[in-house]
Amino acid sequence: MGLRSAMGRKLFKRITGLGIILGLVAFFIYAFSPKPVPVDMTEVTRGPMQVAVTDEGYTRVHDVFVVSAPVTGYLLRIQSEVGDKVKTGTTPLVELLPTHPQFLDERGRSQAQAAIRSAEAGLKLSSAERRDAEARLNFARADAKRARKLAVKGHISKVEVERIELALDSAEAALDTARAAERVSEGELENARAALIEPQPGEPVLDKEKIVQVTAPVSGRVLRLLQESERVVPVGTPLLEIGNPGELEIVIDLLSRDAVRVQPGAPVNITNWGGDSPLNGRVRLIEPYGFTKISALGIEEQRVNVIVDFVDPRETWSRLGHGYRVDAAIETWRAQNVVQVPTGTLFRHQKSWALFRVIGDRAVRTEIEVGHNNGQVAEVLSGVEPGEIVVLHPSERIADGVEVIRREQ
Repeated sequence: MGLRSAMGRKLFKRITGLGIILGLVAFFIYAFSPKPVPVDMTEVTRGPMQVAVTDEGYTRVHDVFVVSAPVTGYLLRIQSEVGDKVKTGTTPLVELLPTHPQFLDERGRSQAQAAIRSAEAGLKLSSAERRDAEARLNFARADAKRARKLAVKGHISKVEVERIELALDSAEAALDTARAAERVSEGELENARAALIEPQPGEPVLDKEKIVQVTAPVSGRVLRLLQESERVVPVGTPLLEIGNPGELEIVIDLLSRDAVRVQPGAPVNITNWGGDSPLNGRVRLIEPYGFTKISALGIEEQRVNVIVDFVDPRETWSRLGHGYRVDAAIETWRAQNVVQVPTGTLFRHQKSWALFRVIGDRAVRTEIEVGHNNGQVAEVLSGVEPGEIVVLHPSERIADGVEVIRREQ
């Protein structure tokens, strides 16, 4: 009995040890054997697709008129406010007064004094010529009076009388010329003396007869006041802007490489403008010249303005005004029956596009030919067919032939 009991204990220990070893082997096999990789899956579909270029834009009045100072003068405070209605030729916009004379430097003062002396000398010369003309006229009148008496008595011929009358007419004309020259000299003297008028402190005297009033060149509304305070403005200074807010357009500055893909008449989807639903527009013009713009990262970019007109009724976008920001997507391509996959399924493999198809429970790497891509879905020209299941956002754990399983949502 003792022998049998000892042999039984040995057998039990052997069986127990073998079981432990087999359990460890099974554990390591299970622990280190490959498991299905959970992945997101999607389906290859067929349907409509469009490609668009998107960028920020802003609204502006189609025709903006800048009202400038027609003359140099003292600008009175502009009474118009932004948003006020104006009517062509009747609504007064700004009023200008003549300014005080400016200070003269030493050279200018010397030149003005020399001009006065020259004008005074010219006036003396004109006065002397006028007195000489008066004397000649008096002599011609006396000579004509004597000739008429002699002609009555027949002592001189008729021809001689006519010659004396002609001399009288010439003397009268010479006097008129001398008097006009004297008035011109007086005006030149006054003009020369005006150059020495000293400037006066304070504002110019408000004289209604001297006010230059500028009226609205077109009907519309005041968009912006460029000058608000009273001050002296040179001729040509911009004072305010006016236009018709009912004639809005959108300006979108695209990268030049995107602008060449846009065609006139292309539909535009306008978003983030503040309304509840997107607006519709249409490209009217791609400007034929580009300009350089510095991006937020400090990079020089060549940009091109694309002009878009609203298609929707004015009541839909009437809350928009001049200079409002919007986002716009300009359609560059559209098709109705396109095989497509989400762009998240694609990756580069040996200079080609590829994705992982799910065949059975395995991921199979498949090279495909991609056409248009709008950033969300890509057009597939060859490689997969509609209805096939593909891996979405494949990670580095996914390789050709790896077992995969759909990730639970």
